[in-house]
Amino acid sequence: MASPGSGFWPFGAEEGSAAAESPGTARAWCQVAQKFTGGIGNKLCALLYGDAEKPVETGARAAPGAAEARPACTCDKKPCGCQKAEVNYAFLHSTDLLPSCNGEITTMSFLQDVVDILLQYVVKSFDRSTKVIDFHYPNELLQEYNWELADQPQTLEEILLNCRTTLKYAIKTGHPRYFNQLSTGLDMVGLAADWLTSAANTNMFTYEIAPVFVLLEYVTLRKMREMVGWPGGCGDGIFSPGGAISNMYAMLIARFKMFPEVKEKGMAAIPRLVAFTSEHSHFSVKKGAAALGIGTDSVILIRCDERGKMIPSDLERRILEAKQKGFVPFLVSATAGTTVYGAFDPLIAIADICKKYKIWMHVDGAWGGGLLMSRKHKWKLNGVERANSVTWNPHKMMGVPLQCSALLVREEGLMQSCNQMHASYLFQQDKHYDLSYDTGDKALQCGRHVDVFKLWLMWRAKGTTGFEAQIDKCLELAEYLYNKIKNREGYEMVFDGKPQHTNVCFWYIPPSLRSMEDNEERMSRLMKVAPVIKARMMEYGTTMVSYQPLGDKVNFFRMVISNPAATHQDIDFLIDEIERLGQDL
Repeated sequence: MASPGSGFWPFGAEEGSAAAESPGTARAWCQVAQKFTGGIGNKLCALLYGDAEKPVETGARAAPGAAEARPACTCDKKPCGCQKAEVNYAFLHSTDLLPSCNGEITTMSFLQDVVDILLQYVVKSFDRSTKVIDFHYPNELLQEYNWELADQPQTLEEILLNCRTTLKYAIKTGHPRYFNQLSTGLDMVGLAADWLTSAANTNMFTYEIAPVFVLLEYVTLRKMREMVGWPGGCGDGIFSPGGAISNMYAMLIARFKMFPEVKEKGMAAIPRLVAFTSEHSHFSVKKGAAALGIGTDSVILIRCDERGKMIPSDLERRILEAKQKGFVPFLVSATAGTTVYGAFDPLIAIADICKKYKIWMHVDGAWGGGLLMSRKHKWKLNGVERANSVTWNPHKMMGVPLQCSALLVREEGLMQSCNQMHASYLFQQDKHYDLSYDTGDKALQCGRHVDVFKLWLMWRAKGTTGFEAQIDKCLELAEYLYNKIKNREGYEMVFDGKPQHTNVCFWYIPPSLRSMEDNEERMSRLMKVAPVIKARMMEYGTTMVSYQPLGDKVNFFRMVISNPAATHQDIDFLIDEIERLGQDL
């Protein structure tokens, strides 16, 4: 059992609640608040219970009632080992928790134990002596535990066990040696914000049920548009469930801008549309075309140079070809930070072409948008201010907990016109406040999660300069890795030159292949090296890094760094581990 002394006490009393009505319960809560927050606890209790209900001194005896059932501890030990009233979860179920009558103490005890489980996991996530992953094959996990859903409820004891088991086999994405995806790290302020968001449990469609969150979305999106370079942060935007949906929003709005009748009459009423994006772009552009009925064949892939950047001359050539065939070019999706190479398309040249042919310019900055926070690196997005729309995922380079993706649109009101359906049961026109803050009708979703608060709270905690330092550090670590392996025996770079982003792409060449002639047999054997090393990494649990083929290039490692916890020592460890696991191949 956990005690109030072993973690945080995230509860306050609402007017009319049992806690507000019970002086004993109020004093018990205040004891805990003062123990862990000092003067803030005094202010909190005064705020919640008024001046008449002063917090008692730490260790003072509370009035009979709830405090006797679960006394506050007075020790400084972590974790606390004080004697306390036990709650036997073996005979309790979710129906014994709030809003059950007299469920306050059981609820607080249960949630405290959940918090303890979470805090232990958080601390372990940053401990380099722990595994990144406790890997088991799917059939092993399925056989080892009963994951099936049943008609009868489990006890709270079993529910806590479910929580521990789930985290036991979870990937520690905050671990300093986890490099597998573009989204890594675990920010403490962001985590706290996510907990708060879940506790608030509201929907983003109207101001009346999410007043603060709606205002924070308005403020944050405006700031992001300012950083893109649109005067005064003008325009519109929305937080969506990931970059793929943000990119699809851009396609939807671009199509509506050119052919507004498509909203009512559908694709049959308009000409054959075509979109253009680089051959290294994210697959979501094609997926969006499929979902919108445009078709994947209508997405024309533009050639890239050896660094993965779109070639503007090929873009213009393909636009002219499409027009000659009677197709209507409606969108160019440029990429600021490609998924594999981390390449930045030449946005100024692309903007000139889009202006010349009157085509909507979208910039997929899901991965690279965070560099706008850095004075040292934001030049890589020069020209982004000329885009009609921009995707930017703070849950990637900025380390905001998943999910947090923004679609920014330069023209105000266009998103609303494109998507609104005037649902009268939500968006009544005679409400008593400014209806422009009812943002739900411009979204494709009805139910929309609060994704803004964790970004906003992290931004308040770090400031723009804090994000800048975090991003600059990650890029410096990528350069450190590149410099260590570019001339190191057993490594070959996938492309020449220093990477533009934190993507470092390379082959590890085992000793058995180093003297082989560069032929088909060598490529065939090299193709198997990265998958085997990756599998061994996961089975040992020491680190994780991604690999993939691309075009005519066989499997290579794609190292990406977005985890603020990573250090030079972690990069050194990765190199040593790759060599240890791959030397016998």
